[in-house]
Amino acid sequence: MPDSIITKKTSIASANWLALLPKVELHLHLEGSLEPQMLFDLAIRNQVKLPYQNVDEVKKAFQFTQLQDFLDIYYQAAQVLVTEQDFYDLTWAYLLKCKEQNVCHVEPFFDPQTHTDRGIAFSTVINGIDRALQDGVEKLNITSELIMCFLRHLSEEEAFSTLTLATAHLDKIKAVGLDSSECGHPPEKFSRVFAKARELGLLTVAHAGEEGPAEYIWTAINDLRVSRVDHGVNAISDPKLIDYLAKTRMPLTVCPLSNTKLKVFDDMSDHNILALLALGVCVTVNSDDPSYFGGYMTENFEALADSLHLNQSQARKLVENSITASFCSEQRKYELLTILTQYV
Repeated sequence: MPDSIITKKTSIASANWLALLPKVELHLHLEGSLEPQMLFDLAIRNQVKLPYQNVDEVKKAFQFTQLQDFLDIYYQAAQVLVTEQDFYDLTWAYLLKCKEQNVCHVEPFFDPQTHTDRGIAFSTVINGIDRALQDGVEKLNITSELIMCFLRHLSEEEAFSTLTLATAHLDKIKAVGLDSSECGHPPEKFSRVFAKARELGLLTVAHAGEEGPAEYIWTAINDLRVSRVDHGVNAISDPKLIDYLAKTRMPLTVCPLSNTKLKVFDDMSDHNILALLALGVCVTVNSDDPSYFGGYMTENFEALADSLHLNQSQARKLVENSITASFCSEQRKYELLTILTQYV
């Protein structure tokens, strides 16, 4: 039988297997899970005027040629989030999707500056999110750790102000991160903020090497002392960095659908996640901003199966990487690995 036929059968056979595969998500922006229908519902609830007449117009607007195109719409849509209940509803909707796709543990990002800059209290944002995450544990058996991100296109001073606001809520936050547009905003811009966050007992992660160069990944590791690099796909251009990542098992939280939607790769068949996996890098699969990029966790795995012929062994390794790279307790990691092993 020709190899092409074998590959096709394997891909088709693994579709349902991937849907039921236990998963862990480490790179998800809660604001980026705001689905078009909820966007309209919250706009009506909070009397926020939108430049779109219906859901179809929103979906048509979700065509991007670069990161900034996406960010412009992302920040505009976030304006419908006003009350604590809004942030609860947003987070709860995401968790319900996770339950549907057998995602057992999540470590979502939230961007407080997107909301505090327009007059929403920090406590309003985090209390709504945290209440939903706690309900996720109790009602859905989905564990979580919350990551607060700084917007890198804003100043160091503004990041420090946000960190000050967060100090009253450190029991709800596991780590700080760095997101928004990479170009022109290298990680070292926030070295002092991250140092202060570490003094407060917070872990650190940072977006680097998506639209930015491999050099930004080195800086995130050396200056910000991150535990994980978010995206990081441009590491492939630096053999010494690849060697370092493989030896140290520094995780990369890769987002395949996002990378193709934002033209980091022209097509999913060009994506390097499995090449990085083969080189021994601790790559993981995540959905980033699923409402905007066409899919949650299962859809990302299915895209890899369809375009890169992801097999079951590779899928299992990607989930194992996510579990070991997570910030949950060692006991929870053991439980998650057990769930995965029993399924496989």
